[in-house]
Amino acid sequence: MAQQNLFIGSLAYSTTDDTLKAFFEQIGEVESARVITDRDSGRSKGFGFVEYKNEADNQKAVDQLDGKELDGRAISVGLARPKEDRPRRDFGGSNDRGGDRGGNGGGSFRQRSW
Repeated sequence: MAQQNLFIGSLAYSTTDDTLKAFFEQIGEVESARVITDRDSGRSKGFGFVEYKNEADNQKAVDQLDGKELDGRAISVGLARPKEDRPRRDFGGSNDRGGDRGGNGGGSFRQRSW
């Protein structure tokens, strides 16, 4: 069975992987701590994930750290949902144009009729 991660929300934009890990190590030994960043700008998205070496520490962290302050913000701590439980985003075409967002065959220029 896959290791259960913790979802950490409401992170300050200044929080790093290292400060997140250090904060959660007051509960137990942390396997990994990741602040999720925007792919283009590299800026924090304000949430992250923590994985403990001992899975029993997950519930302790939820009980003791949810609502506590980290880098000036009250964070939310909860069990992360497994990837397969998340709803799938479908950007494909559920309409009769086969996913094409343009109404004129996909072209950006309208054909003149004269």
